[in-house]
Amino acid sequence: MEDTTPTTPSTPALLRTPQALHSLTPSRHIDRLINYNHHQSPSRTIYSDRFIPSRSGSNFPLFDISNTPSEGRDDSSSAYGTLLRAALFGPDSAGVVPPATPEKRSAIQMNPPSPNIFRFKTETRRSMHSLSPFGFDDVVTGVHHSPVKAPRKVPRSPYKVLDAPALQDDFYLNLVDWSSHNVLAVGLGNCVYLWNACSSKVTKLCDLGIDDSVCSVGWAQRGTHLAVGTSNGKVQIWDASRCRRVRTMEGHRLRVGALAWSSSMLSSGSRDKTILQRDIRAQDDFVSKLSGHKSEVCGLKWSYDNRELASGGNDNRLFVWNQHSTQPVLKYCEHTAAVKAIAWSPHQHGLLASGGGTADRCIRFWNTTTNSHLSCMDTGSQVCNLVWSKNVNELVSTHGYSQNQIIVWRYPTMSKLATLTGHSYRVLYLAISPDGQTIVTGAGDETLRFWNVFPSPKSQNTESEIGASSLGRTVIR
Repeated sequence: MEDTTPTTPSTPALLRTPQALHSLTPSRHIDRLINYNHHQSPSRTIYSDRFIPSRSGSNFPLFDISNTPSEGRDDSSSAYGTLLRAALFGPDSAGVVPPATPEKRSAIQMNPPSPNIFRFKTETRRSMHSLSPFGFDDVVTGVHHSPVKAPRKVPRSPYKVLDAPALQDDFYLNLVDWSSHNVLAVGLGNCVYLWNACSSKVTKLCDLGIDDSVCSVGWAQRGTHLAVGTSNGKVQIWDASRCRRVRTMEGHRLRVGALAWSSSMLSSGSRDKTILQRDIRAQDDFVSKLSGHKSEVCGLKWSYDNRELASGGNDNRLFVWNQHSTQPVLKYCEHTAAVKAIAWSPHQHGLLASGGGTADRCIRFWNTTTNSHLSCMDTGSQVCNLVWSKNVNELVSTHGYSQNQIIVWRYPTMSKLATLTGHSYRVLYLAISPDGQTIVTGAGDETLRFWNVFPSPKSQNTESEIGASSLGRTVIR
């Protein structure tokens, strides 16, 4: 069936004039408003309940952002990347392009914005360096880091020198020790002398006679009794306050060159390759014998918790023993020369340092808890002694062939804080003061030199040079 409705050409709705809209019915007029765009009357304003802000009146330069959102994001990202690249790789790194400054961005603005918002704030332009993760506020001419604290100054000269006639030049002996009562014991020939660090008074403790000589000295932890190892293989216990010998203990066949205290237990190492454990409260001269070294025992140190004993020998071996073992529980064979220098860290449980002789020249670090070798530092010369600071995580090593130097190290980086020179012979002897600030070194040049190398516990960052000037030279006997 054909459609008989007359057809007339119709004008498209988008092309009709405003007058043509008045001929539409009300319902069709509403449909046109909803579904199509239309041309509103020039003299009529249409209002609605949706607020669309006028961005032309916003003060965007105040916040260092562009009127175009995408442009601001791109610029900020570029500036941040530039600053980050400069901070990580330096200002001269390839591909660094200075970020657009707020002045350049504001120059692009065709019409100056009207300051109609945040009138209470002063309009100050903030540098794009505020985007840097390091908080730089400088211009992009280089990255300026915060000032680095100057390293602690260690005086390069001893503040006191004592003449020590007949101080032996023997690598395997231990002839100097400093007590908790601030008294220094020194073995000179066949005699032992005490030097009071507070009063500088010198006292002759004992004379072993012409048929014997002092090979080692070691203070008990209380600082009242001194053990003396002799060339005849005996160990004597002396009451220092009364200058009276308390006891003489035997057991070794050859000289006793190493001593170490652990409360009432005294360990002695000898050229006969053995270590004797002595309880000074018991009647017997020794309670156990430790065997393992193939040559002279020249280094002995108890850990700070008195649970482990480290021993070094002329067989290039470093052994660790516990309180009850007669055989070493740990054996370290990496050194290629005699191991005399041994030191336990007071800062980390189980951390042990050891030094090798002329053919080795290395300081090695061990973790006895995990039985692991941590690191090795080649010092370039014979390592004679080691001691840790109890105030800071540093240690001192003394050296022999061929430089005779004293080195202060920062652990664990093993960076050198100072290298001290002055001895003309091997620096074979080393002890630390009870306050942990001063060390004394002895050498075959028959001198004892006192150095301020460590800070006090209350002023670890001090830069003073106390003791840098010598207080004179005296004789210890």
